[in-house]
Amino acid sequence: MANPEDRKYYIDFSSVRGSDIIRELSRTITLLSHDEPTCQLFSGHIGCGKSTELFRLKDLLEHQGYHVVYFESSQNLDMADVDISDVLLMIARQVSESLEADQIRLKPGYFSNLFTEISELMQTPIQLSAEAELSVGIARITAKTKDSPKLRSQLRQYLEPRTSNILDAINDEILGRANTALQSKGKKGIVVIVDNLDRIDNSPKPWGRTQPEYLFVDRGEQLKRLNCHVVFTIPLTLMFSNDYDRLSSRFGVKPKVLPMVPVCLRDGTENPSGMLKLQQMVLARAFPDLPPEDRFQLISTLFDSPETLDRLCLISGGHIRRLLMLMYSCLQQEDPPFTRACLDQVIQEYRDDLLGAISQEEWELLLRVVKTQKVTGEDECQTLLRSMFVFEYRDQDGRWFGINPALTESNQYKLLVNSLNV
Repeated sequence: MANPEDRKYYIDFSSVRGSDIIRELSRTITLLSHDEPTCQLFSGHIGCGKSTELFRLKDLLEHQGYHVVYFESSQNLDMADVDISDVLLMIARQVSESLEADQIRLKPGYFSNLFTEISELMQTPIQLSAEAELSVGIARITAKTKDSPKLRSQLRQYLEPRTSNILDAINDEILGRANTALQSKGKKGIVVIVDNLDRIDNSPKPWGRTQPEYLFVDRGEQLKRLNCHVVFTIPLTLMFSNDYDRLSSRFGVKPKVLPMVPVCLRDGTENPSGMLKLQQMVLARAFPDLPPEDRFQLISTLFDSPETLDRLCLISGGHIRRLLMLMYSCLQQEDPPFTRACLDQVIQEYRDDLLGAISQEEWELLLRVVKTQKVTGEDECQTLLRSMFVFEYRDQDGRWFGINPALTESNQYKLLVNSLNV
């Protein structure tokens, strides 16, 4: 969002999503706890627009005088196999790299000795000179271990008993010195935004705990010890875990969840405000340089009728990435204006992909959600939400869940609804 070009494409959905979560995250940092480090958790469906909103948070905080380090953890980690030491080294690397780019040099200190020991363990030269960049040493380690589970395991066994010392070194040698240097430049402090950690696999560790439970619940106390403001994205499954209360207690905050853009109200009728926002997003992508009020006059250059645009928005269920993917699929088939027939074919292909993954037991779960508008427990979340069969929404009465609109048009759904008289 710092790039003026990006702002032209941005649509603020907060008025229809039930709350302005980014404003809440920002206020926690700038007003409620600006003198003390904060650690906040942010979740939502993959593809619902979290990264876009986090860029907005970065923009807001930078305008208020903070040095913000944003990065995608999936670029640094093997998401199928993540441990606390991986996350800490990743943060140390990204922060030091960002500071070095801002001409703030950090002396390796503890890390210089650590790298010497690790280089002997891994038989890889990682020693740093006093003038070398700290981020370079960490980059060498992560590059060596990312694609080698065996080396990664050896490194973790070595680092695990040193976790507390590593945290102290990050706080003292990196964050502490950086805060002093940044304040001398007129900055208010450091904010670290760790995106894509919500993508870590839900696979179990050898002792039975899932990766998300282990990382954020069992080791959450250590993640919270970082001496700066931090925002972590976390898997949606944790919001439905039996450990949810422990998670909130560990971090001292309630995780924020970014819901879908509501295309319908609870009673099933169309939500005109949500639909309008999605239409604005589609038109902003096509005509970014035009004033918003002028874009609607050009719908006919994109779609054969306004109703085709309505259908695109409605069938997406308010899932931003899915809507854009449906548009891209249309573009693969024909040039704009997109016809209703083209869109219907694309929707059918999307529906077929969804239907192929749904078992009879899952249909029964889906019908229960249709009746109750609730999802309960981690298993249901994993089955229904992570598979994109069900979407989460918010309104003045709280959260509710609705079935993916693409499924409601299927014969299987209609037959089951009729047979059970839902």
